[in-house]
Amino acid sequence: MLKGEGNWREARRASARAAVLVAAWELVRADGPAALSMRELARRAGITTPTVYAYFESKNAIFDAMFAEAAQSFVELKAAVPTTDDPRQDLLAEARAFVEFCVSDAPRYQLLFQRSVPGFTPSPESYELAVSALEVTRGLLARNGVHDPRHLDIWTAVTVGLVDQQVSNDPDGDRWSRLVDDVTQMFLDRYATGGVSS
Repeated sequence: MLKGEGNWREARRASARAAVLVAAWELVRADGPAALSMRELARRAGITTPTVYAYFESKNAIFDAMFAEAAQSFVELKAAVPTTDDPRQDLLAEARAFVEFCVSDAPRYQLLFQRSVPGFTPSPESYELAVSALEVTRGLLARNGVHDPRHLDIWTAVTVGLVDQQVSNDPDGDRWSRLVDDVTQMFLDRYATGGVSS
């Protein structure tokens, strides 16, 4: 192999994989996860079906790469939410950002937070990204004096519930997403214990 040829091949492979994932997201956003067929994916990506399998061993491998991309976007969203000296306002800002992130791209939300693809489970590496994003929320709750793991479960159930209602019943409106402030206030009034710095 010539010097630099390996790097060129890796770059070409990465570019081809990225093109397949772009086509996969287009399909899923247009028609839902069930629409992801390898043949249509190949057509949209401008390659043959066997070539898709050269880059991804299965449809679930494609879903896993999509999950990883979505989880990475989620991690970046969490990192972009500013931190202030007011833990309540920080939790509220994070909740608003979370709901907006989810409702702005329903297929991405479904892939990350629902079991919308039968037989698909994200790989440990992809799932770890999502877990790291959850740790940010755990830290924000702790700053508000919320430490009980059950209360984290309640928080995630309530916030995801708002998203689910919004996506399912009012996808072009804000009937449920506009309740984020009320829900955050109610949750903190019930479970916050004065807050601690972290």
